Amino acid sequence: MAGLTSRRKADVWIQEGRITINGGLVREPGVKAVWGRDRIQVDGREIPGPSPRLYLLLNKPFGYISSLKDPEGRALASDLLKGVPDRVYPVGRLDFDTLGLLLFTNDGQWAYRLTHPRFKVPRTYKVTVSGLISDEAIHKLGKGVTLEDGNLTRSKVTLISRNARQSMLRMTIYQGLTRQVRRMFDAVGYRVIHLIRIGFGDFTLGDMKVGEYRYLEKEEVETMKKLVGLI
Repeated sequence: MAGLTSRRKADVWIQEGRITINGGLVREPGVKAVWGRDRIQVDGREIPGPSPRLYLLLNKPFGYISSLKDPEGRALASDLLKGVPDRVYPVGRLDFDTLGLLLFTNDGQWAYRLTHPRFKVPRTYKVTVSGLISDEAIHKLGKGVTLEDGNLTRSKVTLISRNARQSMLRMTIYQGLTRQVRRMFDAVGYRVIHLIRIGFGDFTLGDMKVGEYRYLEKEEVETMKKLVGLI
């Protein structure tokens, strides 16, 4: 969260003897310290204290990725957060070819609970698939389909419109597996041609323009904290 390294690499730094807490050398991962109260140093330099907690909602455009860096040089969703004073990171992810609601924060516990399957936070999508989708396929998606990796996935599905060229549906899922919506439709024989996330927990896109972001209101953050048991 201080922006120095990944968790995995931090463990290596500890084992290499590069970390001290309150002047004492730390050699084993798992030693507890309170960021902002204890003096934590890397190579003799103190880590700055934590920034105020920030919570943002972005309407992600097509063609941006959710990572904080990309070796292929693709556009980053975080680049759209112009004027945000502190480092924030995405809550979960949206694929390169998926649009819509993407949350950002520097509150690690909040992000963890929103994305962990155990807390079953709903994610809602507007899905367009190629062709005329059958009632049987819609029933299967709601009852549950087994993906190629063995995961059984269920959803709440509502048909918006359909014709011979394409069908549009509203789908809510609770697991957040990698490319889950696309894989679920693949499993029932339909190809997703447009996917936009319109809801995450109690948050919705509303009338936000593509590429626009806003800070979440205090009441919105607290509502989601209650949903995942943080307050």
